[in-house]
Amino acid sequence: MPMIDVIAAAGTFSDKSDLAQKLAAAVMRWEGVPALPLFMNNTAAFIHELPADSLSNVSGDSNYVRVQVLTPVGVLDQTKRLGVVKELTEIVAAAAGDPTLTERTWVLITEAPDGGWGIAGHANTNADIAQAARQALSRLAEQS
Repeated sequence: MPMIDVIAAAGTFSDKSDLAQKLAAAVMRWEGVPALPLFMNNTAAFIHELPADSLSNVSGDSNYVRVQVLTPVGVLDQTKRLGVVKELTEIVAAAAGDPTLTERTWVLITEAPDGGWGIAGHANTNADIAQAARQALSRLAEQS
């Protein structure tokens, strides 16, 4: 159930909602979790726009994007991390309409410690999240 934060100069993206939805769906797919409301309703991306003079590299360029993915510890192995970084970079560049943005998009993957993932006022362990998913899957099976 990742949270994704995108930081870019204002005007980089014309459809921020579509970008947020695509990023959230991509990370959820890479995490390999089932399409349950538990995960779909708690996987989200936030697009933060800054004035262009609020970010810069050493040369003074402000045409960079930072994407930070916060996910529970241990959910993404190295193969999945590589896939997440590649796909999110491609999604960002497409959303900006600038294929060269792939060269200026940083993707950071941060893992929340077990028990450090709060939803609905409760800090969940990975076991709590897995149990909630098993219960949701069981309810779906009973309805079938």
